[in-house]
Amino acid sequence: MAATVPQPDFSRQLRNPQLMEAALALAENRLHDAEPLLKNHLKRDPFDVAAIRMLAELAGRIGRYGDAEKLLTRALELAPNWVPARSNLAILQYRQNRPVEALATLGAMAELDPDGSGSDNLRAAALGRIGDYQEALAIYDQVLARNAAQPKVWMSYGHILKTVGRQTDSIAAYRHALYHAPGFGEVWWSLANLKTVRFSDDDLAEMDAALARDDISHEDRFHLHFALGKARDERGEHEPAFSHFESGNRMRGEELGYDPADTTHQVETASALFTPEFFAARKGWGCDAPDPVFILGMPRAGSTLIEQILSSHSLVEGTMELPDLPALFKTMGGPGQWAERVAALSADEARALGEDYLNRTRIQRKTDKPFFIDKLPNNWLHTGFIRLILPNARIIDARRHPLDCCFSNFRQHFARGQAFSYALDWMGTYYRDYVRLMAQMDTAQPGAVVRVIHEDLLDDAEGGIRGLLDALHLPFEEACLRFHENDRAVRTASSEQVRRPINRDGAGAWKPYEAWLGPLKAALGEALAYR
Repeated sequence: MAATVPQPDFSRQLRNPQLMEAALALAENRLHDAEPLLKNHLKRDPFDVAAIRMLAELAGRIGRYGDAEKLLTRALELAPNWVPARSNLAILQYRQNRPVEALATLGAMAELDPDGSGSDNLRAAALGRIGDYQEALAIYDQVLARNAAQPKVWMSYGHILKTVGRQTDSIAAYRHALYHAPGFGEVWWSLANLKTVRFSDDDLAEMDAALARDDISHEDRFHLHFALGKARDERGEHEPAFSHFESGNRMRGEELGYDPADTTHQVETASALFTPEFFAARKGWGCDAPDPVFILGMPRAGSTLIEQILSSHSLVEGTMELPDLPALFKTMGGPGQWAERVAALSADEARALGEDYLNRTRIQRKTDKPFFIDKLPNNWLHTGFIRLILPNARIIDARRHPLDCCFSNFRQHFARGQAFSYALDWMGTYYRDYVRLMAQMDTAQPGAVVRVIHEDLLDDAEGGIRGLLDALHLPFEEACLRFHENDRAVRTASSEQVRRPINRDGAGAWKPYEAWLGPLKAALGEALAYR
């Protein structure tokens, strides 16, 4: 075992009045006060690693992850053995969907501090992100055996248990979290998000009591609204249910500041770029590997069901919603740059991008099956890019009735992303843009996208499954009809639903709320004719 390396002594810096004032401002979340204090201090003492680390923390809090990473890297150049800075770097890497790098950083920390266990929670979360669920569960077991009074750890533990299909244990873990923190809104929502849990009268009373408190956080409050919306909905109390959904969405939407015009502009740019002429001029470009099966479209459109069906096939491996394609697309530049950069790619560069995608996703592949699924719905925005760099990849557009789909999104709080879903008019515009771009791709690359209408699958499951496999050039297998028997891990909000046979439980769920859906219908416009 490696010897513990002494940590640098920063007591001199931390006695600095200006630095202490900056630390207090950070602790109180007064970021505008902390930033000039730290920058002024670093002008006088650019080698003060304590100040560098604090400025990195500030940058991370406001989403300037690139700046935060540069600052932490600089701090570690000056103090290579400083465990707290390495811990911050691992957290930052994890938040940027780079779990492999986070695990490597945590490994370096373990060499510096072999007796330290403070990073166990992050290690378990990162392992879960790359699909090593059993190892993650083992770590959570150890952490909770040492100290059970950790509601956030119980919640994370519950998430992994849900993913691997241990629903009873997952519910028990969430209940343990609530025992230690009765007002923990995210845990109440996690129970609601199982979709199969019905709340008792005592549960409703406890959630109402938590919501009435004036000392809960903004995050707890909007999570409680979503959970109470689900609880009231399942009792047929539609007006209070909608009120809770509306409040939760408003609170979360104000936080995110989504602008529908940004998505519309990206769709217009993509539609102008990805034409039949564009692809004709680049015939034979890209990486010719047929491995990926992209399932894309709107969230809550049945994509997890399609994934569960296909991953029951002996040739297809299910993974999860992978962040790798959007990360590759970001290398093309920002909103005003990417189209020009994509148009200027050479054949070699297009092939290299496809190969890069396969290399990035290799960590998610746990079997030797020839095909694997990437089920990130938002990839619909990048359909043209996929066709350029991976022309032999299969692409499935999972589509559902717009009112059922959009209202299902409105009832759903997403852990990350999907900012468009927190207002009815935003959602209608987003759905309309999605339909418009997919229609353009049908024109530019006829037959390249296989469209699966959710309602058709409900009406004729066997016919729909046989047709889907045929369209993907996969031989029919009976196991695909018994997809609900597949015990693979499922990370999405539909994890429990797809462990049951096909049913119509969610069909028409918008109808009792129609009186409140005017803004959604107006924004959808012609997209109401969704096929």
